Amino acid sequence: MRLFWPALLMLATSCGLAEEGTQPVVTGRFGSKPIVSIPKGQPGRMPRITVLSVGSGRRTVPGDVVLADVDIRRWSGNRPYMSTYDGNQPTTVVFDGRQVSETWRQSLIGRPAGTRVMLVSSAGEALGPNVPLTGVSPTDTLVLVFDILGGYPPDARLVGRTLPVIPADLTPAAPPRTVIDGSGREVLAGSKVVIQYVAASWPSRTVVDSSYRRGGPSAFTLEEGAVPAAWVDALSGQRVGSRVAVPSPGERPMLYVIDVLDTITPE
Repeated sequence: MRLFWPALLMLATSCGLAEEGTQPVVTGRFGSKPIVSIPKGQPGRMPRITVLSVGSGRRTVPGDVVLADVDIRRWSGNRPYMSTYDGNQPTTVVFDGRQVSETWRQSLIGRPAGTRVMLVSSAGEALGPNVPLTGVSPTDTLVLVFDILGGYPPDARLVGRTLPVIPADLTPAAPPRTVIDGSGREVLAGSKVVIQYVAASWPSRTVVDSSYRRGGPSAFTLEEGAVPAAWVDALSGQRVGSRVAVPSPGERPMLYVIDVLDTITPE
């Protein structure tokens, strides 16, 4: 994956700087899966970024972990390629100097949280980190729609709090408990929640997963199938800024401590 398109990446706004007849039309609300109509004309050769709507949150900056939903489809036949909306887990892009395509950098950095952006580009330039080039050639044109949930420092944590640890008396049979009360927005079932967490196996209590070790916050849709079932009841009704200890019983019991950093509800 090449890194740079200096001076070649064209920024268009939704008011019509793109070539007439070759601009896909995107409908739907931020946070919901976009509906994309692709015209019959040719897409052109150069990558094109279109800001479809502008959010009001913090702007993303280099060094951030950017969390975004992304829907990707082929220009030819408007065929779906992949979509994080289907899996209910937004993509996590770590802008720490490692290899990230320049088209993604231009699309995601410097944007306020809540912004929807469209990228039209060849597959070779359009696919970001951890997105495989499968079933398309590098020259095939793709249409990507990003909903930018936010940018967060890799070590983002509850203000003034130490890193989360598994309570010594937490067992899989125990009920969830609030370790720290938050005072921010309420987390609703079905919303997206931005978290840092640690996870330990039972009965060894060995930490087997940690968002801090993997590079920073993650985002999930708070519904069964997207997160462990125990998380849905334990986090619903909590507020941003909370720390919650969540046992997860079952065949492979786990113990979690989750810091709620943010929540996003589709507008």
